[in-house]
Amino acid sequence: MGETVGTAEGYVPFYADKTKRPGILGWITSTDHKRIAMLYLVSVIAFFIGAVILGLLMRLNMLIPGHKIMTAQDYNAMFTVHGIIQIFLVVIPAVPTIFGNFFLPLLIGSKDMSFPRLNLFSWYLYIAGAIIAFIAVFSNGGAVDTGWTFYVPFSLKTSVNVPLATFAVFILGMSSILTGINIVTTVHQLRAPGMGFFRMPLSVWGFYATAWVQILATPIIGITMILVIMERLFGIGVFDPGKGGDPLLYQHLFWIYSHPAVYIMILPTMGVISDIFPVFSRKNIFGYKMIAFSSLAIASVGSLVWGHHMFVSGQSDLAGIIFSLLTFLVAVPSAIKVFNWLATMYKGSIQIEPPFLFALSFIFLFTIGGLTGLFLGALSANVQLHDTYFVVAHFHYIIFGGMGFGWFAAFHYWLPKMTGRMYDKKTAVVAWLVSFVGFNLFYFPLFVMGWEGMPRRYYDYPTRFNDLQTLATVGSVVLVIGIFLMIWNLARGSLKGEKAPANPWGGATLEWTLPSPPTSEDFEEIPTVTTGPYDFSHREKTE
Repeated sequence: MGETVGTAEGYVPFYADKTKRPGILGWITSTDHKRIAMLYLVSVIAFFIGAVILGLLMRLNMLIPGHKIMTAQDYNAMFTVHGIIQIFLVVIPAVPTIFGNFFLPLLIGSKDMSFPRLNLFSWYLYIAGAIIAFIAVFSNGGAVDTGWTFYVPFSLKTSVNVPLATFAVFILGMSSILTGINIVTTVHQLRAPGMGFFRMPLSVWGFYATAWVQILATPIIGITMILVIMERLFGIGVFDPGKGGDPLLYQHLFWIYSHPAVYIMILPTMGVISDIFPVFSRKNIFGYKMIAFSSLAIASVGSLVWGHHMFVSGQSDLAGIIFSLLTFLVAVPSAIKVFNWLATMYKGSIQIEPPFLFALSFIFLFTIGGLTGLFLGALSANVQLHDTYFVVAHFHYIIFGGMGFGWFAAFHYWLPKMTGRMYDKKTAVVAWLVSFVGFNLFYFPLFVMGWEGMPRRYYDYPTRFNDLQTLATVGSVVLVIGIFLMIWNLARGSLKGEKAPANPWGGATLEWTLPSPPTSEDFEEIPTVTTGPYDFSHREKTE
């Protein structure tokens, strides 16, 4: 793609601070987009490990009915903290902040993001939000027990420190908005000469569509959290029915943001997957423009379907019908992506590598999550399935099976470029297999239990669910083993692995023309782009 640019001669690696500040100070004051991405990487992985441990403890609590390792209040607090960490500290920020920050300039031929200082400030806001959230866990009565949705009126009445937790979400939302502004501006202003919108890699389209959702939808959750704080502190009566408020208004405001937030979670990984399949199929992407436009369609139509979370809340039948129809329509652009990914592999020269295996898992798990979402989008079925384990399983197949395995695919695809070292491929394949098997053993039984009426967020359960609960718990242990094996392998490879070549996979996008890891200034000279992003005619795999 374009000209081969730059050499390593005369460059300082990205991990060597150009300002000569010593140690950690050089990292936390750097405006280098690659360093900021690595700050996010360390932070997000730390929070992810903590949330995984909490999830495992909750699952162990459900191993045997009646015999528990924690109290009901502790269980409520634990799933709330687990949800807050995973949603606001891991799933929403992970791909845009880590891979968007690191690779967006490299993918479009730029030397940095448009607003380097704003980029660093967004990380400081992210850390500040995390600190405030953890202070809320250990202050005024213990961890928040409302669930990560903070539903009123319970969040207005509980004795725990809801205002501090919701303020943390507000701060994290500010960080997300700044990241979105930076990505949109960078895409519009800093593309290399010759790189029109339809010469951008599809991962850039994923980051770009996500950024617009971050900018337009996140202020709504910020305003909503501020209203909850004012309700708690000053009793203004916006949501409290005892003061003439409307608790359904809270649900509308919350889901107007939180359903588009699902696409903040999944769209960037869809973009990365769209980059991975051409490389390991050794052929151009099938339906480039349809994949690009489908990202924008998901971002726009996906912002109009929030009411399907409220089918049993008492909203009008007409509203329910409209939201149900829109829910089915938003499945169309997602199906277009899946079809085009499969068509890309058709008659391709498939290379089985760890990123490809995780990407295949993404398609399988995301498709199950998407199809079961249609059950929840149907008015009559939703009455039976609402707030059951079926919803938990669907959500995790979309978010963990989709975003999570897409995130893992991105790590295995790009980490050699980020660190300059290779991980052990055989260990990576074992970690993939263990994680994939564990994931399905864990979450698929939840579909069955939900269909049979097992409510979510319950501390105990009838003995008739014992076999399925035990199977799910065993699956959770297997999944956690696979995750920690993967993290260990990637961490060991990043620190002690063999030196990675500039282009280990034979990719055709601009980042593979640079040394591994990229140098401080990325490109010695800004490249001129003359071909599309998946032209493999002049790219060879470097061993």
